Amino acid sequence: MPIGRGFGLPRRQAGPPAGGRGLGRGRQPSGFGLGPGGDCVCPKCNARAAHQRGIPCYEQRCPKCGSQMTRTN
Repeated sequence: MPIGRGFGLPRRQAGPPAGGRGLGRGRQPSGFGLGPGGDCVCPKCNARAAHQRGIPCYEQRCPKCGSQMTRTN
């Protein structure tokens, strides 16, 4: 078949990855992040603090008891 004359297989259209997952937030399926929203919660005293973008919750300390915070969405 001649190349460049409209014959042959059609080109693949641009769109989501071939896996069909159009992930809109963060990288959650691979386990790396949960996106910009949510809160950091203390597992001991249940104190809440707003999540700061770019700083993982496990790097923050609870303002009440000083333990490591965890993430919720």
